[in-house]
Order: sequence, then C-alpha cells, then structure tokens
Amino acid sequence: MRATLRWAQADFRAHRGEALFVVLASAGVIASLLLAGALFGYAANPWQRVFNQSQGAHIWLHTRAGAATDADALAAVDGVAALSGPYRTAATTIESRGARAGVTLRAADVEPPQTGRPLVAAGSWLARPDAADTGTGSATGSVVLETSVARALWAEPGDTVRVTGPDGAPHLLRVSGTADAAEPRYRPGGAAGIGWVLPATLDGIARTDTGQSVGLRLEDPDDTDFIVQRAVTVLGADRVAEVTKWQQARSEAGGDDRLLGTVFAVFGLGALLAAALAASGAVGARVRGQLRDIAVLKAIGFTPGQVTRGFLVQHLAFALLGVALGTTAIALLGARIPGRIGEAVAVWQDLPGHTALMIGIPGGAVLLIAASTGLSAWRAGRVPPVPVARAALPSAAPMTALGKRALGMRVPPALVLGWRAAFPRRGRTLVPVARLALPLVLITVALVAWSTLDQFRSRPAQVGLAAALTVRSEQPAGPSDAELEETLARVPDIAAVHPGAEMAALVPGQTGTITLRGLGTARQPYPSAVVEGRAVDGPDEAVAGQGLLDLLGVRVGDWVRMTVGGRPQILHLVGRTIEPESGGRVITTTLDALRERDPQLRPAFHALELREGADPRAVSGALATAAGATLEIRETPNPADRLEPARGVIGALIAVLALIGLIELLTLIGTGVRDRGRDLLALKAIGLTPRQIGAMIVTAAGLTALVAALVGTTVGVLSGSWLVDTQGASSGIGAGIVQLPPLPVLLTVIVGAVLGAVAAAALPATRTARRRLADSLSETL
Repeated sequence: MRATLRWAQADFRAHRGEALFVVLASAGVIASLLLAGALFGYAANPWQRVFNQSQGAHIWLHTRAGAATDADALAAVDGVAALSGPYRTAATTIESRGARAGVTLRAADVEPPQTGRPLVAAGSWLARPDAADTGTGSATGSVVLETSVARALWAEPGDTVRVTGPDGAPHLLRVSGTADAAEPRYRPGGAAGIGWVLPATLDGIARTDTGQSVGLRLEDPDDTDFIVQRAVTVLGADRVAEVTKWQQARSEAGGDDRLLGTVFAVFGLGALLAAALAASGAVGARVRGQLRDIAVLKAIGFTPGQVTRGFLVQHLAFALLGVALGTTAIALLGARIPGRIGEAVAVWQDLPGHTALMIGIPGGAVLLIAASTGLSAWRAGRVPPVPVARAALPSAAPMTALGKRALGMRVPPALVLGWRAAFPRRGRTLVPVARLALPLVLITVALVAWSTLDQFRSRPAQVGLAAALTVRSEQPAGPSDAELEETLARVPDIAAVHPGAEMAALVPGQTGTITLRGLGTARQPYPSAVVEGRAVDGPDEAVAGQGLLDLLGVRVGDWVRMTVGGRPQILHLVGRTIEPESGGRVITTTLDALRERDPQLRPAFHALELREGADPRAVSGALATAAGATLEIRETPNPADRLEPARGVIGALIAVLALIGLIELLTLIGTGVRDRGRDLLALKAIGLTPRQIGAMIVTAAGLTALVAALVGTTVGVLSGSWLVDTQGASSGIGAGIVQLPPLPVLLTVIVGAVLGAVAAAALPATRTARRRLADSLSETL
C-alpha cells in the first residue's frame, strides 16, 4: 500500500495538468447539477418559495364585521412565533375592463409587514397620498392586488379599477402594483381575492362595516390544528368567520407542483446521468493517457490489484476534491450569479429538502464516478507490461474502398481522413456519439416542453381554448338573451358567439360527479379540439376529456348514461378532446341536446371566439362600454398561467446542459487526439502539412458532433413528445397537446453543437500540428 501511495503521489506531480482537468471537470459537473437542482426547486415549488420569502403565516383568522381581535392574547398563545396584523378588512367587488371579482381589501401601512409580507411582483407598494386626498375614494387612492385576482381582472400597475363597497357606492382606485402572497388564490365563484389599501382609503370605502384578519406564524407547522383551536377559543368562536391554513393554500398549488415536479424530475435524472458520464469520461481519458506508465509499473513488479487500487484511490480523491470545490462554490457564490439562476439559488437555500439535495446530488455523482472509475482502473490493471505488444497492433481500421475512391477523386484529404478518424470502428464510434448525444437529447426535450407551453399562448384553439372570453348576464337586471346577442354582434372583434350551460352530473352508480357542458348549437357547434374520433355532428352526440374517459372506463364510440337533476341523460361519445378544465372530467355536447331533456333551459353564459389578432382586454373593455355594468366578463383560464415560472427555468436548464455537453466534448477531443497520436505523426511523415493535420482534427470533431446532434435531436423530439403526451394524459388534459419546436430552432441546436465542437477542437488541433516529427516511445504505447 505504501508503494501504491508513493506512486500515486509521483504520478500527480508528473501529470498535474491532467489531474487539474479531472478536478475542474468534476467541479463543473457538480456545480451544474446543483444549479439544476436549484432551478427545479425554484420552479416546482412556487407556493413554498413565496411562503419562505414572505415569512408567510401558517394560519389566517378572519373575524366578522365589528368584531375586534385581541392581538396580545394571540401572541401569548404557546407555539405562535409572530403575528401579521391584525388588519381591518372589507368585502368589496372590483371591476376592470368588464371583468368583475370579489376582493377582500386589507388596510396596510406604507411599509410592508415583516411577517406575511406581500412580495411585489410588478409596480410598487402603497405610497402615502397627498394630505388633500387622504380618506377619499377618488382615483388618487391606490390598491395593490394579489397576482391571481389581478390576472382575472386584467389589471396592471397604472390601471384604474372601480371598487364597490359594502354600501354599494362606487369608488375609483389606481392599481399601484401586484403582489404574491402565500394564501389561497382567487377562484371565480369561490374564494375572494386579496387587495391591500391604506387605512384612510379603506375608511372611504367601508367606514364601519369592517372585519379583521390576523396571520399567525408558528414555531412548528405540525401544531397547526391545535393552535387553530386555541386561537379560536381566545377570540371566541362567534367572532371568527373563517380560518385558512397553510395546507389549504399549498394544496391548491399542488397541481402545479406535481406537474412541474414530474417534468423536472426527468430532466434531473437525465442531467445527473449526463454529468456523471462527462466526469467519468475525463477520468477514463486520463487512464488511457497513462498506458506507458502502467506498463512500466507492471514491469517493475506491480500487481494488477495494486495498479487498480492506485488508480481508484487517486481518481476518487480527484473526484472528491472536484465535488467539494463545486459544492462550496455554489453554496458561497451561487446566489451572486446574475439573473434567474442566482435568484433561484438564493431562494433554494430556504426551501425544504435543500440540505438533502446538497448532500444527495454530490453523493450520487460520486457513486456514479466511482463506478466508472472502478471500471477504468480495472482496465488499467489488465494493461500488458510489454510496450511493443501494443505498438504492433493497428490503432485504426484500414482505409475503406469508399475512402480510397474519395482520395482518388481529389476530395480534400483533411475531410476524408477526418471522417475516418471520427468513425474508426463501430464500437469506438457509438460510445462517444452516445455520450455526446445525451445532453443534446435533454436540450431537445426542454425545447419541446418550451414549445408546448408557448402553444397555449400563441395557438390556444389547438389545446381546447378556442373561446378567449366568457360573458355572463347579471340577472334579473341584465339583458335578455336576444338583447345580449345583439350587443355582442355590435362588437367587431367577436368572430363567433356560443351559448352554453354547465351542470353537475352523477356518474353511473352515483359514486362521483362530472361536469356536463352544453356549448354551441347544432347549427353552429363549438370548435372543440378533437384529437381522437370526430366532433359533434348529430343529436345525443358528445365529446369528452381524457379524465372522464379514465374515470368511467369508457372509450370513444361508447354510450354514457348519467343523472342530471334526477333525470337520466344518455349521450354517445364520438370523440376525445383536449380539456384543460376540471382535470378533463368534462363531457361536452350542444345546448340543443340538453334542451331536449329540459326545454326551459336558458344559456348560463356565452363563450366568445375572437378574430385573429384581437386583444381580449380591448374586447372586454368594448363590451363593458356597450353593455354597461350588466355583464360579467371573464377571461378563459389558461394552464400556461400556472406554468409560467417553468419558461425561465427551462432556458437556464438549457445553459446548464450545454455546459455539461461542453465538458464531454473537450474530453472526447482530448481523448481522440491522444489515441491517434501515432497516426498523426505517420501522416505528417508521408507529407501532410500542419494545416491539413489541424483541419483533419477539427473535421473529426465537427463530424462527431454533427452525428451526435442529429441523433440527439431526433431522440429528443421523440422522447419529448412521449413525455409531454404522457404527462397530459395522466393529468386528465389528454394526449395530443405536444408542440414540436420549429425546424429552424432544431437546426440552430445542430449548428451550434457543430460550431462548438469546431471551436473547442481548434486549440488541440493547432498544438498537435506543431509537434515534432518524432515517433517516441510515448507515442507507440
């Protein structure tokens, strides 16, 4: 063992450059993996990220109007770490661009609180108005809207919204900003949204009819239920109107977490494998570069076991050093990286599971590197101790007939020899191509995910979102159906109007409920996104989402019986559609089919198709002007809104994978130059110029990258399509939502990979072309 350690020390001194490359490669790989983990945590846990950054409250207590809150008594409850508030609140209705939403306004100071602090996403926080405007309901008052309700109202910083207080009097407020909060989101027809105003502004809207809200941040979140009981007892059960807990808010965002988590888990495993292959490739290249030293060690008496242990210990030490450097660099400097990556690292440090990933990712990488290093060390132990035996073996396959014919046709020798160097034998060709193609596969999968998300924005009709707006008439003061259709017909940007109604239906056996939707008429059916079967084209025909098919265990072509209001409804499933709402548990037919069961059925809403290029906000504003306050206008929910954080993360992930691919590329180029050193000297001896030798090396690297890029993009497109469709089917939306990247984007990936290979090979090619014409012992081993 002592001799092994002494040889390892001497070998390190003699090959410091190679050792440094192995350490830096390992450090770069680990840093890339940790950055990828930070990005995954940043995007896949949006609620947790907001909760940690805002020092969110685990419990929110909302009291009835006129009920006071004893803050001192709540703060004294055992287990309560801090309070947020209490804040005076008022239930209001806010209108903007024809959209209407119930919003609970909270009185807040010009300085956001430390606990339960809203995170301003756009615009600015509340600013104290001029003394002349204090307490008025004029447009000089300002409001900060929670992000989900601001999106539902199409409200942006600088807009003016109409606020109706408890007394019915209207007030105008200017939106100063939007903010994220770790509380339940706004849901149309469900939970009210949140808005923050100054106390004087709240006094102008609701002077007396106000309640209070107070947030409790706990020392131990597991004590939530117990402390809720204590807090309600302290305040009085008759005074508490509502209690919301952090589990409720997190569960509402749970669908986003699962969707993003599934997609990013695939990326994470692939990135880990690609990174481990890159690091192990660097180790294997160094072992192959020391075959002469290994032969000498065998000649002086080292056993195969000693050689294997020596290489294993040495390269494991290099790997551990690289892992330590990469982990330390991310832990200390990761948050200072500009852009979204640095922000993700800073937030990731406070997310659950951070410590486990900081240990698990480097540990997993070390295990994979150790496994591949053990294989390389075992191969090192089998190196024969006779150098001549290896020098007598041919290092490459003979020139093929095609290559000879190409040289005879005056094809540039650099191109012919570069092709021969890039693809010497089938086994030696497949391994480097596969290793280099793996990062490109993941990059292409990321681009497929990006294109699919972009499709929800650019081509919503193809993913079941043909209607951009939904209009509901306020009854009984609202217009009749005929008057409403006349009003809608006067708006020029509306292409089609589809009357509709929705109702809950009991499934066979009455074990659950589904959504039965009548939309469009037999004369003008709604353009559902049918991906299997056909659209509705007759009486008693319907289409359904994947979630409903899975729930009932039926297929396209079956008849489905359900119960609506105590009456049976039997429909024939003629197609499967992309259904983003209600987990795909929706069956859609025409309104005429529902009227056969209930002739008195009136449309509950009208779905509006807009002309191409029309702005939904502008159309909503025009409708609000034409119909006054008699219409409730809502934007059709788009799943892309929930997945918006993934777009930036995918871009950063592509950069991380490109770094891993660059490390793999440098390793392959260095290995190829070293393995073909004797051939290069022979070519130089028979008359090839240094420029031709350099061009040959660059050509070999470019051709290898070209084949790897073609394979990687092809496999990536197929894998990405399968992954997106599988995820869509499991979520109930249904398969068929995948959108492939445009051909120019894929060509850019291929060209970028080739140009990167050429640029990376330029320096080794130049150094090799300048070597002396000497066939030393080091080149024959």
